[in-house]
Amino acid sequence: MNKYLIVLICFYISTSAKSQKLHADFYGGLANYQGDLQGKRFTLKGAGPALGLGLSYDLTNKLIVRGAATYLKVGGDDKDNTTAKGVTYRNLNFKTKILEAQLALEYNLFDLSERNFTPYIFGGVAAFHFNPYSFDSTGKKVFLRALSTEGQGLPQYPDKKLYKNNQFVIPFGGGLKFALSDKLQVGIEIGLRKLFTDYLDDVSTNYADSSFLLAAKGPQAVAFAYRGNELKGAPPYPTAGSQ
Repeated sequence: MNKYLIVLICFYISTSAKSQKLHADFYGGLANYQGDLQGKRFTLKGAGPALGLGLSYDLTNKLIVRGAATYLKVGGDDKDNTTAKGVTYRNLNFKTKILEAQLALEYNLFDLSERNFTPYIFGGVAAFHFNPYSFDSTGKKVFLRALSTEGQGLPQYPDKKLYKNNQFVIPFGGGLKFALSDKLQVGIEIGLRKLFTDYLDDVSTNYADSSFLLAAKGPQAVAFAYRGNELKGAPPYPTAGSQ
């Protein structure tokens, strides 16, 4: 399933620096994701903080170029997934911290020198770092990428490459900002991030053969590839190749 990051209710404060065209920007809000472990696009379950600092420059009265460094934290859990049938027995979950560097263009629908508010849209490019993890039955944090839970990097699955922790992403969205003075603006923004990796949550396609996984990565990899054995009445490890 395609993954998206959603930055929700992101409050925005912008102050003028040396000139009124250059601004220092501050962001704070919530982030979530939509994917295999979170079927709903807009939900607060699994949400984490979204914090950012940046600079923006007014190219014209309506067109702005902006850059930002952002910290996000997201997660998902099959126990909370009510939109897909049968996945609760899979019992998978994840969390990840995300560091993002973004460069974007922003367009104001109104001129803030003429009005004290304007809707706006933005889009750009960004790079981000992620590293999904979960916790074992004793509460110990376990990073999932190295376990190759779907057979990534195993010789039996040459088409499944080990995914990279650093990826590109397309950020876009919009918001509403208010000019409190010539040097201070505040606003609220909703942004989405279209990802080009399907492994933000370490879940993508099909189950690997448990015997291959056991031989290559050990029992911990098998345990985190399918966690139904932690639930009463759950079926055994799925057949190799099952979705």
